[in-house]
Amino acid sequence: MILTITMNPSIDISYPLEVFEMDTVNRVKNVRKTAGGKGLNVTRILKQLDAEVTASGLIGGFLGEEIKKDLDQNKIPHDFLPIRGETRNCIAVLHEGQQTEILESGPVISETEAAAFLKHFAKLAAKADIISFSGSLPEGLPSDFYSQMLQVCQPKPVVLDCSGAALAEVLKGKVKPKLIKPNTEELAGLLGRTVSTDVEELKTALSDPMFEAIEWIVVSMGGDGAFAKHFDKFYRVRILKIEVVNPVGSGDATVAGLTAAIEAGFSDEAILKQGNVLGMLNAQEATTGHANFANYQTLFDQVKVEEVG
Repeated sequence: MILTITMNPSIDISYPLEVFEMDTVNRVKNVRKTAGGKGLNVTRILKQLDAEVTASGLIGGFLGEEIKKDLDQNKIPHDFLPIRGETRNCIAVLHEGQQTEILESGPVISETEAAAFLKHFAKLAAKADIISFSGSLPEGLPSDFYSQMLQVCQPKPVVLDCSGAALAEVLKGKVKPKLIKPNTEELAGLLGRTVSTDVEELKTALSDPMFEAIEWIVVSMGGDGAFAKHFDKFYRVRILKIEVVNPVGSGDATVAGLTAAIEAGFSDEAILKQGNVLGMLNAQEATTGHANFANYQTLFDQVKVEEVG
């Protein structure tokens, strides 16, 4: 079973507009509302892969109940810890080829709720084969909370997709995730220097002592594919050009593909191919966290994974 964790989920609201008028009324007809947050995007893709998956994290209030209803309607098992605060809304206004986002910060988590979640998480983790942590931590939780979770669930393998202080704390901690998935900008932030897509520069970056004991590092590079390190092997992943409809959630789809492939014991090449193919399939769909698997094999066969010495 794959356990997905979303600590700061949301109701994602999409407002498509031909023109976004400032300081006046904008009327929207085709509104989309879905259970959101990076971890729930991962969860939906895993469900489409027919993986055995359970979603967890923190939810509260009316919007928290709406998330549970959404997951129930999609027959996705879940076991969230209820909190006193209200789960957030995240709004995306799609207009004139642009996307303007309005993101609520979400609830403030108390120390009591944080401690209760660690106990709740420990019980769920004991039943999981692999665990995916995705997204930001809500206010009130310390920046090392993911590190605390890693200690609670060891030795279970963890795929971690976060950034900033939370990722920096994990890299300083004693217990490491199995895989991290920074992009080049996040990688540069960790190292305190610019990082290009040059192979030698990426090899040097991923060999930095801060990444010691992390088995997999997968650096996403958007349309340029990915660069990866698995133990002492480096891989360049090249993808074909596609028509992008909605890139939101493509990184989460990649995480889902990587996680499921690792759980299934795939080869390095197949793990990297599946992750990148699912990211592309998500980008070709208007709905976040959705993939048209009719195109899976065609894309899989065209993704090139090359080991670079």
